[in-house]
Amino acid sequence: MATETSVDYDRTKELTQFDDTKAGVKGLVDAGILNIPKIFVRPAEDLAAEELNSGHKNVEVPIIDVSNIGDSIRRQEIVNEVKIASGEWGFFQVINHGIPLSVLDEMIEGIRLFNEQDLELKKELYSRDSAKKVKFHSNFDLYTSETVDWRDTLQLTFLDSDPDPSQMPSVCRKSTMEYFKHMKKLGETLFELLSEALGLQADHLNSLGYSKGCSIVTHYYPPCPQPELTLGVRKHADAGILTMLLQNHIGGLQVLHNGQWFDIHPTRGGLVINIGDLLQVLSNDKFKSVKHRAISNHIGPRISVACFFSGHASLLDKPFGPIKKLISEANPPHYEEFLLKEYFAKFFSSSLDSKPPIDYYKL
Repeated sequence: MATETSVDYDRTKELTQFDDTKAGVKGLVDAGILNIPKIFVRPAEDLAAEELNSGHKNVEVPIIDVSNIGDSIRRQEIVNEVKIASGEWGFFQVINHGIPLSVLDEMIEGIRLFNEQDLELKKELYSRDSAKKVKFHSNFDLYTSETVDWRDTLQLTFLDSDPDPSQMPSVCRKSTMEYFKHMKKLGETLFELLSEALGLQADHLNSLGYSKGCSIVTHYYPPCPQPELTLGVRKHADAGILTMLLQNHIGGLQVLHNGQWFDIHPTRGGLVINIGDLLQVLSNDKFKSVKHRAISNHIGPRISVACFFSGHASLLDKPFGPIKKLISEANPPHYEEFLLKEYFAKFFSSSLDSKPPIDYYKL
């Protein structure tokens, strides 16, 4: 039996062959494979460590009801819940956020239709070009990561403007445009709550342009014949400011809390919110960006839609660091200032599970 170190296993060749199909992980499933290719199998030491930490199922990530946000007393309670969740978990779910269920359901359905359409139509969008605003691929870090994750991705990036409908895949154009409109509005509301939770004016983060640019990254996780050997997404923290995630009814998302994995169960109509590395920097470590992952499953597809807020494109050349109003003699800055364009260059040139870019700027 060949091992990874043996001469007859050519990992680069296997990666290239997979990439060249432009069919993604779904292409493997459609071909009827019973054993996952070696590039997807996690290292033996990772699989062994997994046995020691199966995760706690009886503790839930905080769920925050944001209805009645206009009531000043209730708003203060919500701000306090956001503050605690952002500092202790780095994750929470929001419910009663005002986005119609139909908008959420149609977004999930649009992504399912995109991934399950004729392969030749998907192939037209297959790309690893970072400059492309709309692209389909499997694993952005395919050639730099230790193992490949069991998922396919449709990525839509709008850092400098609202999306142009003509650039969208026709099969999910209408649902995505509608979803984006609601995400933008809810994003502004969440940035207000986060500003207040930091003791700042409600408009602080929005006025700096942090809710302006965003990208929607959709993942399609087909059923996996050997889910115990691979992951949907490896352990990582998000590089941006804030992430808002919609997931269908098939679970798999887990967050690392106090050294243990906790399941984030899908809540009908709920959205998962998590603090990104850049918001940890802005808050000078008051808010925590924490590691999370998605496990694989025998059943599927699992579909998730992540809206990443990373700031408007105009901010890329401006110094970025802890918010000045949060800095004092008693609370000095934990990070030096840096340029966002250098930060993102570090992130996209490495693999998802490598050293987080913010670690380079810690004081």
